[in-house]
Amino acid sequence: MSVARESRAVGISFRGLHKSFADKVALEDLNLEIDPGTFLVLLGPSGSGKTTLLRCLAGIERPTSGSIAIDGREVVGPHTFVHPEKRGLSMVFQDYALWPHLSVRKNVAFPLAHASRTKADKGARVDDLLERVGIAHLAERFPNQLSGGEQQRVALARALAADVGLVLFDEPLSNLDADRREQLRIEIATLTREVGVTTVYITHDQSEAFALADQVGVLNQGRLVQIDTPEAIYRRPVNAFVARFTGVAGEFPVDVTNACGDHRYEVELPFAREQRIEATSFESLDPQGSKSLFVRASGVSLSNSYERAGVKGHILDVAFNGRGYEHVVRVGSDAVLSKVFSTSRFERSSEVHVCFDASACFIMDPTKG
Repeated sequence: MSVARESRAVGISFRGLHKSFADKVALEDLNLEIDPGTFLVLLGPSGSGKTTLLRCLAGIERPTSGSIAIDGREVVGPHTFVHPEKRGLSMVFQDYALWPHLSVRKNVAFPLAHASRTKADKGARVDDLLERVGIAHLAERFPNQLSGGEQQRVALARALAADVGLVLFDEPLSNLDADRREQLRIEIATLTREVGVTTVYITHDQSEAFALADQVGVLNQGRLVQIDTPEAIYRRPVNAFVARFTGVAGEFPVDVTNACGDHRYEVELPFAREQRIEATSFESLDPQGSKSLFVRASGVSLSNSYERAGVKGHILDVAFNGRGYEHVVRVGSDAVLSKVFSTSRFERSSEVHVCFDASACFIMDPTKG
């Protein structure tokens, strides 16, 4: 069986949202519009404000100022505060938050207790969700009899059982091992879109964010630094912080020598001044300011051929990852590139030719972000 798609997704609006704890600013005048049906992932390091933003949306925290509207209805404002249970949302917590004295079936059925459905309809919906998340055979067990992955499936089914248009996820996969994390990630992505809800999901894991999201919002020190599609954030980070946090193979200072047009520049590498490469910059480059080259792992390729422009490198380490090999490469005396992928294995201590793709190498002010 499959969960029937129900069009009940809601839009969300944050206007001038600010939250302080004593002298610490957790959110700083945040403005954000989320379209109905969007799967939004909020990405950022610890202390960036992503958890505070989610808790303000859920009604667990009261913002210091600003407003929040869900489906056009203000739930937080200068003279408004709607309690969590009246906001039309459900939440999946990192620690599952299941009722220990209720069976799996009763945990999933709990949000339907006061729903305007017949008993048969409620039972069918619970059975459908249990089947869909793969725990129908565990329906009569209690949470303490389940593994972490099984408990998180119960929490997911319970969140989707409610007749709401918004589901919030508070780092739900962080306590699971790699295999269970990947499997449950697919189920979250599939199920939330099938039932037609708006989803706000927080994580500090860049690969998880990119795999799940329609839109990614990157936060740093309480500010929303960039919001866009995963592809746009990876290919066009707005500053050094976003580039670093969404994954770079290496970063080193460079001198810009010539403009090549279409955001392309020729740069001189500190470890190979006789060899220049092209890179991309979307910033206005200050001739007197510091500039660094941020290299995505996808912007580096290794070979034994010297036909293409590149630099000499030495393999420091190599690891098999199932699809191929990830290499750590030293270029020059001390610059290092990590997670350089190749389907071919280059042995430790061997010499290689390192080539750079200009579209995945960004010239940025390293102090911005």
